[in-house]
Amino acid sequence: MSADKKYFRNPQPFRVPTTDGKLIEEHIGLASSHTAAYSVAHMVAPPQWSEPHQRPEFDEITIVVRGRKRFEIDGDEVELQAGESLLIRAGARVRYSNPFDAECEYWSVCVPAFNPATVHREE
Repeated sequence: MSADKKYFRNPQPFRVPTTDGKLIEEHIGLASSHTAAYSVAHMVAPPQWSEPHQRPEFDEITIVVRGRKRFEIDGDEVELQAGESLLIRAGARVRYSNPFDAECEYWSVCVPAFNPATVHREE
């Protein structure tokens, strides 16, 4: 971001390298715009995808565009459909998955920005 500009246009999001078939495109955040206060990413989780439990130090808002997504949050199970959104507060133990037969497309907003050092994924 230029010091004299009060905006940041991102013509091409940062594509996060993954090994699980999930598409992650960060539009705003640490990797793409060097923004630490928040991040915005577009994601597509393939069918039968999941990741380990984690306990992030950031709030995360998920907005499902297509398909369904399952969340395990501090022992509760929540399932979102297209058009629904969910706020998970920092410090919650959460696991994200798409155990269904169709892709799940969604947007994620993290405050402060997503950071691998503060996501605290379990092995």
